[in-house]
Amino acid sequence: MYADWQEYLGAQGARIDDGKLLDFGDPAAELVAARDATVAATLTHLALIGCSGDDAGNFLHNQLTSDVNHLAATGAQYAAWCSAKGRMLASFALFRRDADYLALLSDDLLEWVLKRLRIYVLRSKVTIANRSGDCAIIGVSGPQAAAALENAGLDAPSAALTTSRFADASVIRLDERRYVVAAANGAAIRVWQALAAIAAPVGAPVWQWLDVAAGIPWIGEATREAFVPQMADFDRIGGVSFHKGCYPGQEIVARARYLGKVKRHFYRCRAAAPITAGLHIYPAATPDQPCGQIANAAAAPNGGYDALAVILEDAIGKGELRAALSDGGSVGLTNIVLVSG
Repeated sequence: MYADWQEYLGAQGARIDDGKLLDFGDPAAELVAARDATVAATLTHLALIGCSGDDAGNFLHNQLTSDVNHLAATGAQYAAWCSAKGRMLASFALFRRDADYLALLSDDLLEWVLKRLRIYVLRSKVTIANRSGDCAIIGVSGPQAAAALENAGLDAPSAALTTSRFADASVIRLDERRYVVAAANGAAIRVWQALAAIAAPVGAPVWQWLDVAAGIPWIGEATREAFVPQMADFDRIGGVSFHKGCYPGQEIVARARYLGKVKRHFYRCRAAAPITAGLHIYPAATPDQPCGQIANAAAAPNGGYDALAVILEDAIGKGELRAALSDGGSVGLTNIVLVSG
């Protein structure tokens, strides 16, 4: 977050800690607004990397699970980067701007991903760079989201996972109600002011709840190498192509699809106490036998916490499941339902 942008948000009442925008003074009211109305969030929990050069598309196509070679100039797609064992090292929301490929990812993986991806460049004509400092990442959600964008001079893309490009911004439509704006630093304050005339300002944790509600997983440091893509429903959201050439872990990912070997699935659940990504899940009757892991979690508008979790299907419906907390305690999980069910 560049200095003028952070200073401006602070003057608007934002609480910022270590570069992360927590809220604008009333986190509970912000969550309710996200559920019922239109909100604008600064997505300081996400980072942006860019891949440029003559070989950028082919390079990413050979590294990621999605079909990058067929990503249209106005398209966007989810993608994962896997280990040789087919475990997700990172997840991305990938889009294009001119000849460059840009990818949103969890902020806590930024430096690790940059360092590791660059190892595979070799003689390819590719430059991989941290682009987080070039722009502000803003999320807009709700029934008046398109109107808020129009007020900022930004046309809303017509379909999910498509983009609109402007001189100083790109807009990615995620779904029916949610958009992400990458606004150049010089335009960030102007864009925010126009959005905030219609959308209530909220902190990044509110957007994390919206992702949980939408069933969108984000791999972070706590879950790196924890899941095969299908466990986190990445195939459901278009993040895996089964018709492309090789990429790290492809054999494992393909085997899981065609041999039906995925026994852990993606569930939405609730907890009364704070839970976080990476916490292990176990049956209350057998606490020494973990059966799952929290993928993402966030405070919910109606109290408690909502979460996305990967859980062994045989453990569902056979007694209480609990999440092991970092302090040695645990909390029960309720309302456990398949995300794609």
